[in-house]
Amino acid sequence: MRHGAGLRFARGLLTISMVEMVPIKRRVWVNAVAVALAVCVAAGTACSQTTGSQNGSPTSGPPNSGPKSSSSTNMTNSLGQAVQAEQVLAQPGPAVTPTSAGATDPSYRGSLVRDKATDGVLALSIDDAIQRGLKNNLGLILQSSNEQQAGGQRLQQLQQLLPKMTGQASIEVQQVNLAAYGLKFPGINPIVGPFQTEDFRMYLTQSLFNLKSFQDYLAARHNFEAAKLTAQDARDLVVLTVGNAYLLCVADAARIEAVKAEMATSKVSLDQANAAHEAGTSPRLDVLRAQVDYQNEQQQLIATTNDLAKDKLALARAIGLPLEQKFELSDTAPFAALDVPDTDKAVEQALKQRKDLAAGAETLKAAEAEKKAAFDEQLPHADFAGDYGDLGETVGHSHATFSATGTVTAPVLQIAQTHGDEMVAAAQYDQAKAKLSDQTQQVNADVRDAILDIQTAAKLVEATKSNVDLANEALGEAQQRFKVGVSDTLPVSQALAADEQARDQYISALYQHNIAKLALARALGMAATNYKDYLGGK
Repeated sequence: MRHGAGLRFARGLLTISMVEMVPIKRRVWVNAVAVALAVCVAAGTACSQTTGSQNGSPTSGPPNSGPKSSSSTNMTNSLGQAVQAEQVLAQPGPAVTPTSAGATDPSYRGSLVRDKATDGVLALSIDDAIQRGLKNNLGLILQSSNEQQAGGQRLQQLQQLLPKMTGQASIEVQQVNLAAYGLKFPGINPIVGPFQTEDFRMYLTQSLFNLKSFQDYLAARHNFEAAKLTAQDARDLVVLTVGNAYLLCVADAARIEAVKAEMATSKVSLDQANAAHEAGTSPRLDVLRAQVDYQNEQQQLIATTNDLAKDKLALARAIGLPLEQKFELSDTAPFAALDVPDTDKAVEQALKQRKDLAAGAETLKAAEAEKKAAFDEQLPHADFAGDYGDLGETVGHSHATFSATGTVTAPVLQIAQTHGDEMVAAAQYDQAKAKLSDQTQQVNADVRDAILDIQTAAKLVEATKSNVDLANEALGEAQQRFKVGVSDTLPVSQALAADEQARDQYISALYQHNIAKLALARALGMAATNYKDYLGGK
C-alpha cells in the first residue's frame, strides 16, 4: 500500500514538473526532475524494504546483483573523479540564460523597415546585421534627427546677430474725402483723387551690440556639437545592441544543438532500460526514469527552439528586417582570446575617444553660455533700422527716399525676471557639471568592468569546457555501469542532468566572453569602427 501511494505521488510530481518546466529556466526544471526522481527512489526503496521484511530476505544491495567481478571493481574505482565532477557541477555556476546588454533606450530595439521580404532564406552574418543596424536602427535615426534639429536652432540664433533685409513693392490708389477730416474750403471740391502712389523699398535691421544674443548663439552652437557627438556615439550603441542580439541568437542555436545531443544520449539510455527490463534484469522504475529524461529533453528542445525564434525576431526588429523574412545565422561565436589592454591606459584612451563624454563637455559649455546670457539680459543693447526706396505716382515720376534709425534699449525695472533667469541658468549649469563628472567616472567604470568581465569570462570558458569533458566522461561511465547491471538508471539520470548543465554553462560562458569583448570596444569608444578586432580576438 505504501509503495503504491509513493509511486502515485511520484508520478503526480513528475507530471507536474513535465507540464510546468517548459517556460522555466533550465536550472529550475533540472532541480524539479531531480526531486521527482528522488521521490521515485524513496518509493522504490520503501517497497523493497517492505517486501524484504515480509519475505525475510536482505534489503541491501541492488536488485539481481551477484558477486562483483574485477572489471566491475575497476569500473567503480575509475568513477571517483567523475563523481567529484558531478558534485562540482551541481554547485551554482554562471547564469544559464545570457543577460541582456546594450542600450537602455528602447528605441535602439526598433528600426525602420525599408525593404520587403524576399523568398528563400537569407544568410545573415554578424557584419551584415551590424551594417543593417547602422542604416535602419530607430535609435540612430532619432539621434540623427536631434542633430538636425539642433543645427536648425543654431542657425536661428545666428540670424539674431546677422543683418535682416526685406524688400517690399506696393501700388496704392486712393480717393480722399477732406470733409470727413473737417477740412472744408469754399469753392473747393472736398473729394481729392483718385490718385496713385508706387513705392519700391528695402528694409534693413541690424543688431549692433547685444551680448545676450551672442551668448544664446554660443549655447546653440555647443548644443549642436553635443547633438552631433551624441549621434556618433549612437553608432556604438547600435553595434552593441545588434551584436548582443546576434550573439544571443548564436547562443540559442548552440543550446538547440546541445539539447539534440542530450536527447540522443537519453534515447540510448531509454533503449538500454527497455532492453534490460524486457530481459528481466532491471525494474520498471529504471524505464520510467529514462523515459522522463527523454521527454524532458523533448520539452527542452521545444522551449529552446521557441527562444531562438523570438530572439531572431528581436534581432530583425533591431536591424530593419521584415519580420516575415526568413534568415539563418552564418556566423558562430567560438572562443577567441583577446589581449586585454592595460587598465589605466585603456581608461585614458576611453576618456579621449568616448563621443558621449565629449558631448557632455559640449553640453556643459552650452550651459555656461546660457548662464552668461541670463546675466547679460540686464545690459543695454543697440540696434539699427533703416529703409531705402523709390516713391512716386509712377516709376517715371518718382524720387528716392530713405530713413535711418539707431536705437539703444536698456531694461529699467525687471529685476525679478533677470534674477530668476540667472538662478535657472545657474542650476542647469551645476547639473550639467555634475553629470559630466559622473559620466567621466562611469566611462572609467565601464572600461574596468569590461576588462574584468573579459578576464573572468575567459577563465569560465576554460573551466566550463573542462566540466563538459568531465561530465561527458561521467555520463559514459554511468551508462556503462547500468549496461553491465552494476547500478540502476538513477546515476545515469543524474549524470545526464550534470552533463546538460555543464553544456549550458559552457555556452553561457562563451556568450559572456564575446559580449564582454564587444562591451570593451564600446567602453573605449570604438565599437562602430573596430568591433571586428574585438569579436574576432587579437
